[in-house]
Order: sequence, then C-alpha cells, then structure tokens
Amino acid sequence: MFTLNCKGRLLLLDKPIVMGIINATPDSFYSGSRYTGTDAILSVAEKMLNDGASILDIGGQSSRPGSKPVSADEEITRVIRPIEAITKRFPESYISVDTYYSIVAKEAVDAGAVIINDISAGKLDDLMIPVVSSLQVPYVLMHMKGTPQTMQEKLHYENISREILDFFINKVQEIREAGITDIIIDPGFGFGKAIGHNFQLLKNFSLFKMLGFPLLAGLSRKSTIYKTLKISPEDSMNGTTVLNTISLLNGASILRVHDVKEAAEAIKLFDAYQKA
Repeated sequence: MFTLNCKGRLLLLDKPIVMGIINATPDSFYSGSRYTGTDAILSVAEKMLNDGASILDIGGQSSRPGSKPVSADEEITRVIRPIEAITKRFPESYISVDTYYSIVAKEAVDAGAVIINDISAGKLDDLMIPVVSSLQVPYVLMHMKGTPQTMQEKLHYENISREILDFFINKVQEIREAGITDIIIDPGFGFGKAIGHNFQLLKNFSLFKMLGFPLLAGLSRKSTIYKTLKISPEDSMNGTTVLNTISLLNGASILRVHDVKEAAEAIKLFDAYQKA
C-alpha cells in the first residue's frame, strides 16, 4: 500500500487507481482524447470522475513520436485555465499536469494541480527537479530515450529491463537527494522503445516493484496495441484492457488511460480476483 502527499491531501493507493488522460491539444495521436476549450474539458473531467478516475492528467502538448514541440507559454495558455476551472468545480479531484517545463509545473500547481508528470525525468529542463522539490508534490518519473522528436531513432538495448531498472535506481537517488520524496515510477511504454521492447517491459514489469514506489502503466491505445493487431487507435479499446490487466497482475498501482470506465472495471475485477 502506498500514500501520496498531494499538497496536504493524502491519496491512498491501497488498490490500483485510474489516471484519466485529458489532452488540451489539437494533435494527440488518439483523436478521441483531444479537447479544446474549458467547457469541453470540464465536461470530460466530470465524466471521468464519475466513471472512477482518481487522478486527472492534463497535458498541453502531444508527446507522440515525431511531434512538434510547443513553447512553455503555449502550454500555459492551454492548461492553466482548465486546471483552475476543474479545481473550482471539482475541489475533491486530484489533478496531474503532464509537462517537462518547470515553469508550467509551477504555474499548474499554483492553479490547483497536485502531481507533476514529466516524461523527461528532468532531462529537458534543468530546473524541473529543484522546482518539483520546492513545490513538494508527487513526481511521476518516466524513462524516455532522447526527446519525442528523436526517441524512435535509436532503439538498441542489450537488456531493456535491466537498463531501465538501473536508470531508475540512479535517478531515484538523485531526486531523493534533491528533496523529492513522493515518486511514481513509469517505464515509459512507447517512449524510445520498439514494440518488442514494450512487451518485454510489460512481461518484466514486476521487476520495478523492488524500487519501493507505485508503478504507473501507460499503455492506453498505443501503437504496441494497434500495430500488433493491425487496427487503428480508435479500435484499440479491447487491446488496451488486455494489456492493462497484464500490468495489474504484474504490480501496476496506476493505470493511465483514455477510457476511465473500462479501466475502473478492470480494476474491480482484478480486486475481486485478488480477494478470492
């Protein structure tokens, strides 16, 4: 069992929880996850909370392979008003901001976010780690090779699970020394990994439990699913549920998904299975 101190509120992870993806972007890889305008974002936030989301993860730029980066100013324009609106309308919600810019992280926490989800593990902004430390909020630490623009170019690993575990061991020590205590581990499915690498990581997902932190699985509608099945992201709900279930069996504490209701149902069935 884990607890996360979210700006003075404790988020209890006595069983797996769902993180709902809200993309305040026009270009995320899955068309069904793109939302523009505060009213639309409030509407999807309400639905996700009603469907069982514990965390709402709001991002202002796409991190799909080859995506074009946007500035911190543009991210702020896209995410701060929705975060303020969700905080006001649903004060009991836990909001995460998906960003690798430290200034966006700070502005988002000031607006009501209580978790920082950084795909770069602090590599794309040298101020991110000290800023997260000063904010004293949980930090999603993710593995990625390169940047979203380059991450699929050099996909060689000798032993991917061992190499990523070593990365986390070193990075956890670094960020704990910086004063960050609440850490969530995300191996970064699809971020600088080929399809085979993603399946190897999923097969060995339980290995990362030795780090002693909650594990996040972000597999929702990704190319590992739709390319393997030769379908589209829009048709990848069933495949997502299958891989989410495997991740739960291997120790996932958080499922980061586009489809909250289905993930929450998978967790309920998994919980019943565990108690049988």
